[in-house]
Amino acid sequence: MKSTRYLVAVPAALALTLAGCGGTSGNTESPAASGSAAPGAPTDDSNCADEAVFCIGLVTDTGKVDDKSFNQSAHEGALAAAEQTQGFYKYIETQDAKDYAANMAQFTNKKYDAIVTVGFLMTDATLEAAKANPGTRFIGVDQGYDPAAVSGKNVTGLIFPEDQAGYGAGYLAGLMTKTNKLGQVLGLEIPPVQKFAKGFEAGAKAANPAITVTTVYHPAGDNAFNDPVWGAGEAKKQLAQGADIIFGAGGNTGNGALQEVAKAKGAGTEVFCIGVDTDQWDTVPAAQPCLITSAMKLITEGVTETLVTAKDGDFAENQTLGKAGLAPFHDFESVIPADVKAKVDEVVKQMEAGTLQTGVTL
Repeated sequence: MKSTRYLVAVPAALALTLAGCGGTSGNTESPAASGSAAPGAPTDDSNCADEAVFCIGLVTDTGKVDDKSFNQSAHEGALAAAEQTQGFYKYIETQDAKDYAANMAQFTNKKYDAIVTVGFLMTDATLEAAKANPGTRFIGVDQGYDPAAVSGKNVTGLIFPEDQAGYGAGYLAGLMTKTNKLGQVLGLEIPPVQKFAKGFEAGAKAANPAITVTTVYHPAGDNAFNDPVWGAGEAKKQLAQGADIIFGAGGNTGNGALQEVAKAKGAGTEVFCIGVDTDQWDTVPAAQPCLITSAMKLITEGVTETLVTAKDGDFAENQTLGKAGLAPFHDFESVIPADVKAKVDEVVKQMEAGTLQTGVTL
């Protein structure tokens, strides 16, 4: 699997157009934090009210933009959009959930054109901010909106078929396991994470009905996606119980699980791990000894394309569907048997064609 296997295509409409108050602000002096370095691009947000200046703000949930997973993917998408549009970009890392509104207000008060809010838990706050600021376009990553609650076209929820990415990863794991025991170490039990988990279990059992899957979600709390110590501990328990493949899905929490598997005896030969959200071969090199693939949501691409669309005005739809896929096998290309690759490829093609449904419901 040299190239990424996509599980669902972006809808035609998207494909064709496509510090303070409890937050920590991105450094506006650094191109890595502040967006476009293209000639003529703005270097600060003093002129965001000017129609000729396109300003992009991003607010994380309670996590960092360098989490090597979910937040980082959105951050990199916003950076790319700023580059493409010769716009200005700044981010705020939320420290406490009660500060969602205040953090977004830091951008709306300066007349930013578009604001990306990252995470399911920001859904209500994003909708409220969009209603109060009709001149600003809002993109809610992982936020599914009730049409009855959305009154304007200045907001869209960027969602992904996590169940399909999870199903493909689980199908691979079901064919690769020798112990018939798999594990999942997950972040907070919210719909996007549940879809990954349920998809993984459904795919694994479709490939191997004799399999058992141990699943654990992080307890509720602001650190649910930023607790690598907990993630490592849970992975260690699952390994001790005989799991030989563990799916880590939950930002830094999941990263902790991946890295624990990578340190385990037999990593890469007897025990394996699967990453999430992005190709974690690149973002979590410490996991490479066990990382056979990642169940990806192409968040970076989705954020970039949706922001480019936002530059032209309001959204056509209140929901935007992004892509999902499986990452390449990288150094495990020769480790995974040819017949396993062929079967996984076939399952991916069937989901893409719509002839195979995951059966996942929430």
